[in-house]
Amino acid sequence: MEPVVEVELRHLRAFVMVAECGNFTRAAEGLFMTQPALSRIIRQLEALVGTQLLERSTRHVALTRTGQEFLIDVRSALTSVDQAVSKVRGRASIRLGFSWLLPDPWAQNVVRSFEERASASVEFVSCPDPLEALRTALVDIAVLRGEPSIPAGDIRLIQLFSEDRIAVCSTASSLAEKGRVSWDDIARWPLVVNTMSGTTGPWSWPQGHGPERTVETTSFDEWIESVAANRGIGIVPEVAARRISHPTIKFIPIDNAPQIPVHLAFASRNAGALIRQFTESALEAAAIT
Repeated sequence: MEPVVEVELRHLRAFVMVAECGNFTRAAEGLFMTQPALSRIIRQLEALVGTQLLERSTRHVALTRTGQEFLIDVRSALTSVDQAVSKVRGRASIRLGFSWLLPDPWAQNVVRSFEERASASVEFVSCPDPLEALRTALVDIAVLRGEPSIPAGDIRLIQLFSEDRIAVCSTASSLAEKGRVSWDDIARWPLVVNTMSGTTGPWSWPQGHGPERTVETTSFDEWIESVAANRGIGIVPEVAARRISHPTIKFIPIDNAPQIPVHLAFASRNAGALIRQFTESALEAAAIT
């Protein structure tokens, strides 16, 4: 016997979004899914209710008369569901994974906005590998720097913005005497790399153009003490210059350095209401960062 398929909230929310946007492309963007996936959900909904709800053409989408009546009832039903959820959401939380120094003021803005909007709290989870933490469900959503390699369909990535790079060196380094350094000149110094969460390494240059020698570390403490001991220089997001204090290191601006992309990531299987609301707050905060 075939399993019975019933109308789900995802069908109803997709229908309302298409009806309000009048366009599958904009509706898919608002739901953080592809247009073909949204089209399949709407076709499935029409099959489940046994009638056509939308009239489609190459230029626009319009509600049928039945669709107009259905929209009124669906909106009312979703409002009731949202109200029921909001009563208990004060007890809900979302776990935000990060490896090192959340961007500011973005992080503070997004947390404030999300907690006000969702009546839920954000739990900060520091982890050496946020991507693995997502895959093993140790966190719900994560901030990733750089260009992570992710198989299709596993983890959703949304780019928020890009950060400037800055050099950090020992006060005993010859680099400390300079007011600025160019990206091309960085290769003159050994590069201290945090292999667990670093955003800059030999991979950041075309082959044969990066530093000839690297010093590998596996934690922030190892990295900063290696830089302070003049084992080499480090390259970090510019936020570090505002957040790290150490008596024997100095930050040096870099000219012509490629920026570091910052992404929000979450497991496709976990894209529920809280994730959607956090993502909305994250994108809004990114726009004003």
